[in-house]
Amino acid sequence: MNAGDVLSFCFPEGLDADLDRHLAYWGWMMRGGADEGIVTRFAGLVPLAASGELDDWADTPRGRLALILVLDQFPRSLYRDDPRAYATDAQALALTEEGLANGDFTALVHSWERTMFALPLVHAEGPDHAARAALGERLAADTLEMAPEPLKPAYEFCLAQSRRHRAVIARFGRHPHRNAVLGRETTADEAAYIADGAFPHQHEIDV
Repeated sequence: MNAGDVLSFCFPEGLDADLDRHLAYWGWMMRGGADEGIVTRFAGLVPLAASGELDDWADTPRGRLALILVLDQFPRSLYRDDPRAYATDAQALALTEEGLANGDFTALVHSWERTMFALPLVHAEGPDHAARAALGERLAADTLEMAPEPLKPAYEFCLAQSRRHRAVIARFGRHPHRNAVLGRETTADEAAYIADGAFPHQHEIDV
């Protein structure tokens, strides 16, 4: 199993074919459709990545992207409703921030790859979360600009998602929907938000 296997699974052929296929892709990737494949094929990669055994993947831009996917996306499929879903967020974030600084992000030529590369900016909680969410929004705007014209509505949605995430982080400084899983106390404001259930990651993909 190598970085190419991860990339070919996460970015199947034909993503530039048309908008409908592209929207179906985002629904599959971000709404649980990829879970079975991740559990079946890639479960063993997460502990390897967490222990640093796959660090050499980050020697190339797309290899770094694959490692980010393993540390950021795959645990969310493997460990839903379990604290382990977020345990490697900080490692994914470090890879993203380093890749933004060294040019790996801008070396990626596809808008869908850049979108996934940047996700740890909003996923990883921490003291600088609000600033990172703002950066994620700016990157999403840039990614919209470089997206193929027929696919731009999909990246308008991605930009809207970035704004929704940023609003949540600006309001709470964290993702309150994780509180129960992580055993955290919930404030009254957070309880109202959770009861409303309008979480960005569950927002309907509408274009």
